[in-house]
Amino acid sequence: MTTAMPPSHEALKVPEVMSALRLSRSKVYDLIRSKQLESFTVGRARRVPVDAVCRFMRNRIEEND
Repeated sequence: MTTAMPPSHEALKVPEVMSALRLSRSKVYDLIRSKQLESFTVGRARRVPVDAVCRFMRNRIEEND
């Protein structure tokens, strides 16, 4: 019997973004506040779409070229 891989997440929790970008919690929230990193809330839970993290990284790379 094979086990299916869990579906990939479409939205990340702030600690997952921290890990992905290797940034501190305060820096991630600074990026969210300054609109450099898109996010949304559901109740009190803040989520960051995976594509927003990818877009943020692409923009940073393009700025450095």
